[in-house]
Amino acid sequence: MQRCFTNVLTSDVAETASFYERLLGMTRHFDSDWFVILTHPDVDELEFGILQRDHAVVPPEVRASPAGVIVTFVVADCDEVHRRAVAAGAIVIEPPTDMPYGQRRMLLRDPDGTVLDVSAPTAPVA
Repeated sequence: MQRCFTNVLTSDVAETASFYERLLGMTRHFDSDWFVILTHPDVDELEFGILQRDHAVVPPEVRASPAGVIVTFVVADCDEVHRRAVAAGAIVIEPPTDMPYGQRRMLLRDPDGTVLDVSAPTAPVA
């Protein structure tokens, strides 16, 4: 395998890409009106795609709103990302909560409804 990355579908590529940039500090590696690839300066080889939901490359049968998917981002400070999410007007499903498996986690939705799990370790990683 040479590469693997996730694409989220959106009605507004620019708005959704900006959301991830503000929320997680991602930057645009590739930028067009129908597709953006975001990367992060601290995470080698991370690629995260934002794809126009009704573009010709997306088959009509998969254009529906997301369901059954949670995209997880592990960050240094979950509470700081929560503050940015609230300031950006994101829908927070669950505020930062200490989990029994050694992480602090929050759940939120991106502008098109994709569920995000933003977590930060609270215990040393073994």
